[in-house]
Amino acid sequence: MRRIAYAIFGHIGTGAIAAPAANPHRPLSKNEQVRRELLAAFLDGASEDDLIQDVLLPLFRQLGFHRVSAAGHKDKALEYGKDIWMRYTLPTQHVLYFGLQAKRDKLDAAGMSKGGTANIGEILNQVTMMLGHEIFDPETSRRVLVDHAFIVAGGQITKAARNWLGERLDASKRSQVMFMDREDILNLFIVANVPLPAAALPLSRRGTLIDDNIPF
Repeated sequence: MRRIAYAIFGHIGTGAIAAPAANPHRPLSKNEQVRRELLAAFLDGASEDDLIQDVLLPLFRQLGFHRVSAAGHKDKALEYGKDIWMRYTLPTQHVLYFGLQAKRDKLDAAGMSKGGTANIGEILNQVTMMLGHEIFDPETSRRVLVDHAFIVAGGQITKAARNWLGERLDASKRSQVMFMDREDILNLFIVANVPLPAAALPLSRRGTLIDDNIPF
């Protein structure tokens, strides 16, 4: 039985057992609901940089991604559609590379961007660049292409926006694109037990920068 467990969850070299991924769709405890509301309030006023630095970077690190790196303001001209790049090692030790484009607002398929809404058409060129330009991995000293692209929004990503983008990408690129909207961010952040950003904590607790992430 132990050998079966190692075969399913273990690492051949170390014998370490990997914890099963948390289910973001499970019911939340009372404490988790409170944390979710605090994070939602933080996202309401967060800038795009706040979303990237304070939410997405710690979230993906907690989820097991490696080399999670954000393009700083000085590197924006060279990011080629990516706000973040990262890699993930499969249990087989194969490595997948991911690029991520983040928008703080709702993504829609309307004719033009409005206040609080970003047009999905603005994402198309960024996704095309993201999948077509190599990134340099300093740990392996190799230039590699992104295997998958995350499109992340601090608001809703409408069905019309998803369909519009899917219709304009060829079949190979379409299978490489994944969406993550506000609900996905909130649920994943809470069930993965990531510490809340300091600015999301109640004023009385910001001085200590402590977030008691008790999931029960």
